[in-house]
Order: sequence, then structure tokens, then C-alpha cells
Amino acid sequence: MKIWCNLLALIILGSLTACAQMNPHPMDMTQAVQNAKTRTDHEALARHYEDTAKEMQSKVQEHQKMLEQYENNASHYGRQTLDLQAHCRSLIHAYEQAVKANMDLAGIHRKMVLEIK
Repeated sequence: MKIWCNLLALIILGSLTACAQMNPHPMDMTQAVQNAKTRTDHEALARHYEDTAKEMQSKVQEHQKMLEQYENNASHYGRQTLDLQAHCRSLIHAYEQAVKANMDLAGIHRKMVLEIK
């Protein structure tokens, strides 16, 4: 029983760590967006948003695999199974929204690149 509790604690800690990385913007995005004037500026922003979307998509896939584990091995997780599954579904949804938002922003900056002469 103690092994399962430790395993469960590690899984939950891993999930929480993944949540903490929801906004991986290493630069000051407000400043970068406000200062974007050239094609190069907007291309850099578009690439940044696309890269962020790829990171978020990998989180979606990671949590889908975890959800599958929870569903296929429900008896191993006991009473926490439903909570763990719900948590994964919630994270998957949040990361999917982040993918869409970042791709939308990338698209906007790609259009701005085309509009700048």
C-alpha cells in the first residue's frame, strides 16, 4: 500500500509541475508585441507563438497518455482514479486551448508580415 501511495504522490507532483509550465514565455511578450514594427519582428513573434503551441501540444499528448494509463489501470489507483482522470481531462482541455490561442496569434502575426511592404 505504501508503494502505491508513493507512486500516486509522484504522479500528482508530476502533473502539478506540468501545470506550472503553462505560460513558457521567456521574453516580455507585452514589450515584444508593442515594439513589433518590421516583418522580421512579426516573423519572430509568429515563430515564438508556433513554438509555444508545439510545446503545449506535447503536453496534450503527455496527459492523454497519462489519462489512458489511469483508465486502463483504474484498479491500481483506488479511490483517486476518477480524480486523476478528471485532472488529466482538465489539463488536456487547457493545453488544447493554449495550442489554439498560440496558433491564432501566430496567424495574426503571419498576416501582418504579408501586409508590411
